[in-house]
Amino acid sequence: MNILKSFMFIVFFVTTLVSAQQKEIALEEIWNDAFKTEKLTALHSMKNGKQYSVLNSGKHNSQIDIYDYKTLTKVATLVSSEQLEGIEMFSDYKFSDDEKKVLLATDVESIYRHSNQGYYYVYDTVSEKLMLISEAKIQEPTFSPDGTKVAYGLNNNIYYKDLDSGKTTQLTYDGEKNKIINGITDWVYEEEFAFVKAFEWNATGSKIAFLRFNEEDVPEFSMDIYGQELYPTQQVFKYPKAGEVNSEVSLHVYDLASDEAKEVVLTKAYADYYIPRFKWTNDANVLSAQFMNRHQNELDLWLINAENLKGNLVLAETDTAYIDVTSNLTFLKDNSFIWTSETDGYNHIYHYDKSGTLINQVTSGNWEVTSYYGYDTDTERIFYQSTEDGSINRSVYSVKLNGKQKKRLTNDVGTNSAAFSTDFTYFINTYSSTETPTVYTLNNAKTGDVIKPIIDNDKLVQKLSDYDISTKEFSTIKINGYDLNMWTIKPSNFDASKTYPLLMFQYSGPGSQKVANSWNGDKDYWHQHLAQQGYIIACVDGRGTGFKGAAFKKVTQNELGKYEVEDQIATAKQLAKLPYIDEHNIGIWGWSYGGFMSSNALLKGNDTFSMAIAVAPVTSWRFYDTIYTERYMKTPEENPSGYDENSPINHVDKLEGAFLLIHGSGDDNVHVQNTMRMVEALVQADKQFEWMIYPDKKHSINTGENTKTHLYKKMTRFIHDTLGKDRKSQKESENN
Repeated sequence: MNILKSFMFIVFFVTTLVSAQQKEIALEEIWNDAFKTEKLTALHSMKNGKQYSVLNSGKHNSQIDIYDYKTLTKVATLVSSEQLEGIEMFSDYKFSDDEKKVLLATDVESIYRHSNQGYYYVYDTVSEKLMLISEAKIQEPTFSPDGTKVAYGLNNNIYYKDLDSGKTTQLTYDGEKNKIINGITDWVYEEEFAFVKAFEWNATGSKIAFLRFNEEDVPEFSMDIYGQELYPTQQVFKYPKAGEVNSEVSLHVYDLASDEAKEVVLTKAYADYYIPRFKWTNDANVLSAQFMNRHQNELDLWLINAENLKGNLVLAETDTAYIDVTSNLTFLKDNSFIWTSETDGYNHIYHYDKSGTLINQVTSGNWEVTSYYGYDTDTERIFYQSTEDGSINRSVYSVKLNGKQKKRLTNDVGTNSAAFSTDFTYFINTYSSTETPTVYTLNNAKTGDVIKPIIDNDKLVQKLSDYDISTKEFSTIKINGYDLNMWTIKPSNFDASKTYPLLMFQYSGPGSQKVANSWNGDKDYWHQHLAQQGYIIACVDGRGTGFKGAAFKKVTQNELGKYEVEDQIATAKQLAKLPYIDEHNIGIWGWSYGGFMSSNALLKGNDTFSMAIAVAPVTSWRFYDTIYTERYMKTPEENPSGYDENSPINHVDKLEGAFLLIHGSGDDNVHVQNTMRMVEALVQADKQFEWMIYPDKKHSINTGENTKTHLYKKMTRFIHDTLGKDRKSQKESENN
């Protein structure tokens, strides 16, 4: 009887396992968050270094909960929307330096990629009183260091509110839409230098430094917004395309005592320049500012006396190609500073004295520092993330300021990132790999030892065990003299004696990476869905991508789309020689820069690729913005052949395979103009193709309940119809 029961259990287990392996990923599941990982939301380390706060939200309530690092137990709820009159939910929060007050964000709406506006309240944790900062929606509210004031942007001007008196003071008065912006970046700075708040309090709260943008002469771009009304509206904004006029940017210092703002004028004459970063030092009267030429291959770091506004040039970097701007500048107590640079060919950490004299290079080697986490003054240790375990991996390390006693703080190979407690006693490590969904652990910052697990996503692992999931295989492939990183996904029932169509995915933009040892994103699940339909998916990071040194990354300078396309075509040709790859059915797809690449690959590699999908592609670099494009290409006047010879719009006559173009009409980044001009060129070349416009959708095409599902269903159908036979129908026929 026991033997029979055991046998029946084994049969049941095997049957269940087999049936579980037959379960396929439905496209609806991917974008309905069926495979969503649990996360820690809005994590903030408290000033005492012993606790951290997290934003926890339900359907009709949000609250800030305080947790103890040592026990990971919740010790208090700091504030809940249930106890606040007039606030049903808040979506984000920010503490004052003393943590006695907290900013609560409500009814926040997006403007561009990084910018938004909303109603903001200040909650006093001592008095438990709530104060609305402004009756209007504002941008980037920021506490003064002593927590008595909040500065913010409104209607292109800067204001601050005194929280004790309730009085609001206006700092600037000349702000006007599409003309003058104070304290908030213009479109191109936000997109390409990745910051929005262009004002900052000094250490004592007596001064505010800010940028002023005069964009009056910048050409305007307009987009029709179709909406739901009888007549569409227009969105008109300043967008400087390659070679066109930029905003005139200037740096100013406002003194609260005198209620006066003065412009910083430096001794060095800059004809056409950017100010990509500025930051107060620990000295309340010393402001740092980085000035960069338009070609972005010269970067100057200035220290400016806030009283007389005289500047001292302390560091000047140059590069034959370009310099990447970072936010890693850290001033120590003596105003010596930590800086990251690619000076020696790889991104590393340097320590300079306050006059700009190099004290020492802290890290070195044929690997990259990928994140700088901070400096602990008590132990004189720097904490950082790097590629020391291979360019597709990330590990966390600490090292003394003098470059000695380096210690690896994470053990698992994959992608590790750290959030340190204020006193650098603990860090919460976020780890994932292609085999392990995101895991959060509490770690000792001195030894790296795991103290306790926080979130493990085991439920997701258990859920995915019911699905037919293939392994993502990592390798390198020798292409054009380089060992390129590659991953491959094959059908789980892969049979080397059969042939399979190949779909290649890539992005390929300067400094990017798609071949990374980290957990799945939405596109990964879609690739798994395609593998279940009988396709092999491959991704290769070619020349120009990141984390393998400056020379590898910057080889594409002045020739965007040349070497990257050559590598994708050569990869396809090499993979086509494998006996199980159908050489007549090789496709490629990508989004944004990846769409630019897939278009070029299909056209220039028309003897290799039989189909391509391009989502939101740049079709000519003449249509894209100044900061990004000129960083890699100079201006069209200086480099016309670089612009034109590598833009797909100029190679439409080469189209032989199947081509699908997709764009959102409300894309403020890569304008739908790119696709419209490409369509017209294809039509006049008498080339057949497919295309789809998503009304009012932005660059990510992600608004609307069914938009993403519709998009990926369309791409999936196109792949079935063009990459050989209808693979899904064929697969169903084989199963029957």
